[in-house]
Amino acid sequence: MSEAKSGQGVGARLPRKEDSRHLHGRGTFVPDIILPGQREVAFFRSPVAHARITGLRRPAGSEGRIFFRDDMPEVKAIVAPSSLPTFKLSEQHHLAHGKVRFVGEPIVCCVGRTRAEAEDLAEQVEVDFDELPALIDAHKARLDPTVRIHEEWDDNLYLTLSLDNGFEAESKKADVVVKRQIDLARQSMNPMEGKGTLAVWDDRANQLVLYSSSQTPHLLRIGIARFLGIAEEKVRVIAPDVGGGFGYKCIVFPEDLCVAWLALRYRKPFRYIEDRREHLVAGANSRQHHYNLTAYASKEGRLLALDAEVTIDGGAYSNWPFTIGLEPGQATGNLPGPYDFRGYRVKTYCVATNKPGFLPYRGVARTGVCFAMELMIDAIARAVDKDPYEVRRMNLVRPDQMPYDNVARKHYDSGDYPRALEMARDKLDVEKWRERQKKGEPDGRIIGIGFASYCEQSAHGTSVFAAWGLPMTPGYDQAAVRLTAGGGLEVRVGVQSHGQGMETTMAQLAHQVLGIDTARVQVVHGDTGTTPFSTGTYASRSIVMSGGAVVNACKALIPRIVRIGAHLMQAPEAECRFEHGAVVGPGGKRSTLADITEAWYMRPERLPADVDTQGLEASLAFKPKRDTGAFSYASHAVAVAVDTETGQVEILDYVVVEDCGTLVNPAVVEHQAIGGIAQGIGTAIYEEQQYDANGQPNASTLADYVIPGPTEIPNIRIFHLESPSPYTELGIKGMGEGGAIAPPAVIFNAVNNALDPYGVEVRETPLTPEKLLEALEKAKLVPKREAA
Repeated sequence: MSEAKSGQGVGARLPRKEDSRHLHGRGTFVPDIILPGQREVAFFRSPVAHARITGLRRPAGSEGRIFFRDDMPEVKAIVAPSSLPTFKLSEQHHLAHGKVRFVGEPIVCCVGRTRAEAEDLAEQVEVDFDELPALIDAHKARLDPTVRIHEEWDDNLYLTLSLDNGFEAESKKADVVVKRQIDLARQSMNPMEGKGTLAVWDDRANQLVLYSSSQTPHLLRIGIARFLGIAEEKVRVIAPDVGGGFGYKCIVFPEDLCVAWLALRYRKPFRYIEDRREHLVAGANSRQHHYNLTAYASKEGRLLALDAEVTIDGGAYSNWPFTIGLEPGQATGNLPGPYDFRGYRVKTYCVATNKPGFLPYRGVARTGVCFAMELMIDAIARAVDKDPYEVRRMNLVRPDQMPYDNVARKHYDSGDYPRALEMARDKLDVEKWRERQKKGEPDGRIIGIGFASYCEQSAHGTSVFAAWGLPMTPGYDQAAVRLTAGGGLEVRVGVQSHGQGMETTMAQLAHQVLGIDTARVQVVHGDTGTTPFSTGTYASRSIVMSGGAVVNACKALIPRIVRIGAHLMQAPEAECRFEHGAVVGPGGKRSTLADITEAWYMRPERLPADVDTQGLEASLAFKPKRDTGAFSYASHAVAVAVDTETGQVEILDYVVVEDCGTLVNPAVVEHQAIGGIAQGIGTAIYEEQQYDANGQPNASTLADYVIPGPTEIPNIRIFHLESPSPYTELGIKGMGEGGAIAPPAVIFNAVNNALDPYGVEVRETPLTPEKLLEALEKAKLVPKREAA
């Protein structure tokens, strides 16, 4: 492998190549694309949560502009089968058929020359409803099947998962039993750019071309072909610049199918762009978990066993291809977190309700399980009257136990979990905050200190996804590399970068192997017509999977390069080596990549007779030696100030110590972590989509749905450890979701630390001022030591 001297390879803090076009307004997103004759699409969406459709009417003469479901008979219902036991299929039509199941479900598709014209047409549609009781509470929906979301089911359960490993024996050893109920609110993901699709028929290519704001263009291609009943080679998906995804853009949406059908039928371009109101109403589809937990511990605080009942509000439909089974599967398997205990019993229910169907949001269940587990660790500490830091440290998996198979049969590949926690404590300077806590703040606020630790299963592959029973299972990721005349490099990958900085980090990996200046490495992604297959960008997998393929494909070129270079120098091939972007021969002779590519492309008479006829391009596939996941991990530590008069919580300091294996670009890692932490702060303190008894969402604008902005995000200090994975190329682990996992847990633990003298313990997101003041009112604002 080339040892790059330029500071552009693995470990370099290289500025992101893609930032220039975005900062200068030169990005190209789906809303920026205008094609000749383009029409805009809008939808009449259900104003009620649960009802039978008894009548549909449109103005006379509008048949070519207003479409009902039966006008598009070629479009098949979205069905996402799963092999998980007890799983029930849901059937979602591109336009509601017979029944609506959540507010915002599309019923009618309208087409106009402008979006405003299409919306005006939607206003002229008349729909008759026979309303049904709305199921809003997942617990009630599970226990009472009198009203069913899907009437062909015998209850409202998508599935039930169970796991029991050593629980009875370990729980009997306990001195202390701690019980808690813990809840997370429902959220919208709120990427800067909503979903959007522009479809057009390309006569020259004889293909349906979709420009889509997608994280998974190759999977979208498969889904479009299958649900429209056309051959896959007749579909091309191009994901241009994408303004964030967070898991929201991993599926086939009903709107995608409508727009694609219109382009097929009329051979014109049609576009749908989601607005913010649509997103908030029809896209509140994540995070809502309920935990009923019982922890069994020794009198020293050693966790021995955990008993859990988890209820996930799955909404109205299971989506393709990331079915509703993904969230309960992740919750069941990841609840034990980074801790060493041997008794675990869990039952996880995923319940259908009259809300938008659940989707995998950044962290996929692990934000919920971390919240639940970390609050339980602190609760155990209070029960045994010990410092939560010490109890947490005592229970973490030790580095000498790695690789470690945990109680849920997760295989942790490498790391030093206690060291990350110790560093977080030191960097926060806990003693300073303890002193302030004792003295009290001049303004009367109370200081709290909190910790949270987690591990993040990244780049999990075939064996894991096959066990979750999804309609697709990721396997190998491919990369294609090609040296260009003049010594540059093209890298083609099937993943899609929507904020991860892959145009930079993939170039750094190529530079690490071939020594080519990253400015001359062109990374092509997001186009099924020009890139090799990948299931896409999700599960913190891209830098491990496609990055590993890039490294191996670049390595495959080196013997071919050396053969040509040696011949050009008239030197024995065995006495030549490749380093720093050139072939070096006896006596220091050098043949540069520019020399070698010139010979291959422009002066073939200079090539050796036995030249490798595969040329100067290679396509290779990669997956880790063990595909159960490369486990990143981190500890977060915060200090907060709690105002008992207003209920406000201010984050005074926020420290992260993270380990994602070999760091490709520390700056990219830090920026990803900061973005995730901002979302996690939203989960902890601000974000919630509430529903009234009729299933009406209470927030339809950002005036009602609060997300944190710059003034709500503290200065975040990030420190790194590096424990390379033994299973991946260069020891790299994924980390894109990790920042969003721990913030609710660490913030709540800090607030509970501050309020401990009052006997107050908060356990439900978001921690709004109203909720905090209500908890204090119940405690009568009397410190428990005074009450005693």
